[in-house]
Amino acid sequence: MVPLSFANHLFDIVAPAALYWPKHEALLVADLHLEKASFYARQGQMLPPYDSRATLDELAELIGQTGAKTIFCLGDNYHDDEGEARLEPEAAKLLQKLTAATRWCWISGNHDRDVVGLWGGNVMEEWIGDGLALRHQATIASELPEISGHYHPKIRVPIRGRNVSRRCFVKGPQHLIMPAFGALTGGMPASDPAIEACAGYPASAIIGLTTKAVSFDLPFAPQKADSESSLQLHLPDIC
Repeated sequence: MVPLSFANHLFDIVAPAALYWPKHEALLVADLHLEKASFYARQGQMLPPYDSRATLDELAELIGQTGAKTIFCLGDNYHDDEGEARLEPEAAKLLQKLTAATRWCWISGNHDRDVVGLWGGNVMEEWIGDGLALRHQATIASELPEISGHYHPKIRVPIRGRNVSRRCFVKGPQHLIMPAFGALTGGMPASDPAIEACAGYPASAIIGLTTKAVSFDLPFAPQKADSESSLQLHLPDIC
């Protein structure tokens, strides 16, 4: 675990795509996209049907590692609205065990607006507390500093003479955008204009390594303080 400060709170980056909040003994993850493989299988695109188990196994390991008592899942917990009921039996059994042992908070996302907590846990549109807002999708003019998911940010970094794509956190003045946690999730470049519109300036992409966090400045421009900045932006959805 390596420290990450945001909005006067101290977090720890655990694994490539999770945060631990020591003050609340809470683990934060975003974009599990459970049952993505079975969703595509229904459309004739056959993928190995183990994504939900792999995602929940990793999450269970992090809960044990951190001792987290509260779990915040920041939306797109399932890949589609029917994924919750479709969750394969072994994954459902593990999820029930996890939700029974912790305070589990499902924040609904654009992929799973109808999540009901079939396998345990409490469902909410957002969580607000301790001067922070936890949401699925960043709001450009949020009154509170916020942590969100949705965009699955990634960054390409040079490693041993070649560029390698890595999941990353994007940190701006008022926004911290988390990478996707799910086993089958794709990604969007951290420098994408949609992320720039949310994160603001200045912003950095952060990768958590074993012993330290590595930060890369993102090539964002200062936002104009004119009427254009108040326009409603239509931001793309990420699969």
